[in-house]
Amino acid sequence: MYPVWEVPVLTSGIILGLIAAFHILPSHLSTSLMWFNVIFERKAYKENKPEYLEFIKKNTLLLLIFAYIFGSLTGVGIWFSATLANPKGLSALIHNYVWGWATEWCFFIMEVLAIYIYYYSFGRVSPKTHLKIGYIFAFASWISMVIIVGILAFQLTPGKWLETGNFFDGFFNPTYFPQLLVRTFYMFAIGGLFALAVASRIKNIEARAKISKFSAGLGILGLILGSIFINWYIKMLPENSLKIFSDLKFTGLYKLGQYSVLLILLYFIFVYLKPRWVHIIPSILFIIIAFGGIWSGERLREIARKPYVIRSVMYSNQIISGDIPSKNVKSEIQKFNESGLLSNFILKDSIFKEGAIEDKMLKGRILAQIQCVSCHCLQRKGLRPLPVLLERVGAKSEDEISGILDMLQGYSFMPPFVGTEEEKQALSLYLSSLTKGGK
Repeated sequence: MYPVWEVPVLTSGIILGLIAAFHILPSHLSTSLMWFNVIFERKAYKENKPEYLEFIKKNTLLLLIFAYIFGSLTGVGIWFSATLANPKGLSALIHNYVWGWATEWCFFIMEVLAIYIYYYSFGRVSPKTHLKIGYIFAFASWISMVIIVGILAFQLTPGKWLETGNFFDGFFNPTYFPQLLVRTFYMFAIGGLFALAVASRIKNIEARAKISKFSAGLGILGLILGSIFINWYIKMLPENSLKIFSDLKFTGLYKLGQYSVLLILLYFIFVYLKPRWVHIIPSILFIIIAFGGIWSGERLREIARKPYVIRSVMYSNQIISGDIPSKNVKSEIQKFNESGLLSNFILKDSIFKEGAIEDKMLKGRILAQIQCVSCHCLQRKGLRPLPVLLERVGAKSEDEISGILDMLQGYSFMPPFVGTEEEKQALSLYLSSLTKGGK
């Protein structure tokens, strides 16, 4: 077992989720916004509309700064926080898809080179050459998405990989194509919002109106098609995930996603009908609303994978849950139930010094950190606080909490308790000390 990153109040998963959700704005913007550029650059040359070039230059500068400074920083942040939050899960993904990531990095390098060349070669190369650079960037950026989606979808629906261990059986899994299409079309909605923000600063009124109408129209198309493919995506989810979605339909998180899409769609329709009324303030406001929708969608996708970080392979607390004979991977549950979880913890020698192994309360605390803090906080205030949740179900004493731990064996939303009977009693003792009235 790897060390655990305990984040009070928020939990490590939420920290990773916040960084990843924000990263989608610049990353999906990178994938879509250059298509707006090449379309209007072609129009500028073909229709002799030099006023479009002002939009293209401002659009490219926004892309360069936002996507390739903030986007790159948050990309590194994802790797850093994922390494801390779930090193074993990330290790498993790297072992299976290192060549996938290596390929994606090659296309990312193409993106970085192309965006700088595209921006700084304005007016210095022929229009035909400049357009080619734009197309290279747009293509490379979309291929990055094509690759990353395969790895993200694999975590939720490994598909035939569970039997074969084959790279492509896991990559082209049941939710791969629907998720790719959802992200591809929604990226144009994100690009449309940013394009409207840029267009609102264009001085030529006629050019501003045409760019705004086109951007809004593409945004409407992206939202409608993306929403259609979401239904396909949901239908391809495993039974347990479908139940989770059903249970979440009336929650604030689910409604946030729905209302965000609806509000942005109404904004696009308004701008399409009244393109001369586009303004920077509502444009920025709807970009913030888009972030809310992204947060909702990404959180729902992560929740649908519970209790796994890789379905049927590894629980969210990094315990390997199933056998994968083709990869020579064996479940750790029986091993830990027989020999104990703490005896296999990498930091046991540094924690349990000078007879501390007999400290039942300390053992319980370490077990709670290993098995619980990836999703729950141990404080009374925070996200999914264990003391409050236990009190809510009337479990305060050691025996009551021990019964709850036994019930987890049949609870599909959370990993089962793993460890010896002695360890279960130690965990029950520690958790009861967190509750009001616990002993």
